[in-house]
Amino acid sequence: MPADETSIKVSTAARDRLAQLAAEHGTTIRSLVEDLAQGTPTQAEYAERAELARAELASALGSAPSPEAEAKAKALLERLGGAAHNPQAAA
Repeated sequence: MPADETSIKVSTAARDRLAQLAAEHGTTIRSLVEDLAQGTPTQAEYAERAELARAELASALGSAPSPEAEAKAKALLERLGGAAHNPQAAA
């Protein structure tokens, strides 16, 4: 195994599911896991993005959104994100 590689242990059921998902996406388990790791922001990255968004809004609007407005926007985005992963939830 090259120096920049490692292995992870998962249950047989998780491995089988990853294999099925990879096959359905025309890729490998390795690529599936690497894409997940690289494509999913950390909590710190989410916080940084939120701060940048607040700064942009403050610059464009002259003031930052209120905590209530942020909470409403976050709830809407969460609902929309959930709908993308579960289309029946939006119906």
